[in-house]
Amino acid sequence: MEFEAALVDLQEESSCPICLEYLKDPVTIGCGHNFCHSCLSVSWKDLDDAFPCPVCHFSFPYGNFKRNPQLRDLTEIAKQLQVRRSKRKRQNEHAVCEKHNQFLTLFCLKDLEILCTQCSFSAEHRKHYISPIGKAASYHRETLQCSVEPLKKNIERIEKVIALQGSKSAELKKQVEYRREEINSEFEEIRLFLQNEQESVLRQVQDEEMDILTKLNENHETFSHDVSTVKHLLREIEGTCVQSDTELLACVKSIHHRYQNLKYPETFSFSLTKYGFRLPPQYSGLDRIIKPFQVDVILDVDTAHPQLIVSKDRKAVRYRRTKEKDGCNARRFALCPAVLGSRGFSSGRHYWEVEVGRKPKWILGVCHEGVARSWQDQPSVLAGFWAVGRYMCSGYVASGPGRVHLLPAVRPSKIGVFLDCELGEVSFYNMNDRSVLYTFNDSFREAVWPYFYTGTDSEPLKICPLSDSER
Repeated sequence: MEFEAALVDLQEESSCPICLEYLKDPVTIGCGHNFCHSCLSVSWKDLDDAFPCPVCHFSFPYGNFKRNPQLRDLTEIAKQLQVRRSKRKRQNEHAVCEKHNQFLTLFCLKDLEILCTQCSFSAEHRKHYISPIGKAASYHRETLQCSVEPLKKNIERIEKVIALQGSKSAELKKQVEYRREEINSEFEEIRLFLQNEQESVLRQVQDEEMDILTKLNENHETFSHDVSTVKHLLREIEGTCVQSDTELLACVKSIHHRYQNLKYPETFSFSLTKYGFRLPPQYSGLDRIIKPFQVDVILDVDTAHPQLIVSKDRKAVRYRRTKEKDGCNARRFALCPAVLGSRGFSSGRHYWEVEVGRKPKWILGVCHEGVARSWQDQPSVLAGFWAVGRYMCSGYVASGPGRVHLLPAVRPSKIGVFLDCELGEVSFYNMNDRSVLYTFNDSFREAVWPYFYTGTDSEPLKICPLSDSER
């Protein structure tokens, strides 16, 4: 662009102000303006006393001028530059085919290639739609212009995403810092817990040591006393043996009696108690789950099977043989003796406990509110259902998205249920030995509800009141 502007300036300086063409045989007058020799001669024809400049009108007393050979040479250079520029422009407007040395005047709309006339008749492009360059350029120019606005909108959207990502980075840093503090806090609690447990076990070992040491001392004193008694009897026997026959026989009855009644104490043996240690569930923090997250779960009578009896406080449910007229209720379990809790959970952490006693069959867990009500028995695999239970034939089983047989070390009579909606976890605890029975990992896209299956025996399932679980 700078070359084009400079060329235009040079052309203007090399032009005659009168004929507006390139200077021919240029001459320069007193005011400094330049003209063609012939143009200036015509302009001053018939003038005698004053010769004005055709540009600035400054008058000279004489019609004098000087020829300017340097300007003539510059004018020739300007002409050559213009010729070269025009030739280059024509070449750009009509590029030449390198293969056929013809102007490229056509455009293949399929291959998107510029062609000459001979190229368009070749086998490669013969069956393609060929358009003149001007028409094709107009179409593609319009197409490209139509894409400008969408691209601008995409740029705006991407810039917004970039800004959002920047804010997310700050949010990530904040969350990571919070999580780091949370982890440090939990490990500090574990450290304090282990320290307290260590001190407690060491105290038990010390108490056991003192108790065994006391018993050892008592046993030692007993042996010392018995040794003194035996030594005294020995000396008496040795003295009696040297006495006369009459004296010996007079003492022998007493000596035989004491000898035969001698009792030797048993040696005291001991073995130290083995103090095993195992971290309880959730970093030895089951109590930390119970207290802050325990919720008051009650039963939803409207969902109960017609043969279930729900207590007045809605904390217990049991099965009965007779069936109550229930009318038409789509939320009620029709064939399966089950009932839901009255409250669903879609966020947060929640814990509750259920007493199962010695029931031969029971199932506890959570499910989506819209889970099928027409089961006759529990399915082995089901979406939207997470539970553990006791089956008379199968033992203890975790049912839901998968089916897993469980082997608890201690038979559970009370089950703890811990629901973490954020992590997508449901954990079941055997509260008899405070061990984890099973943990489901899933994603809860909708609210889940506590689920209770009683089986067909008359023993009740009881939801433990809050006070029963407070430690």
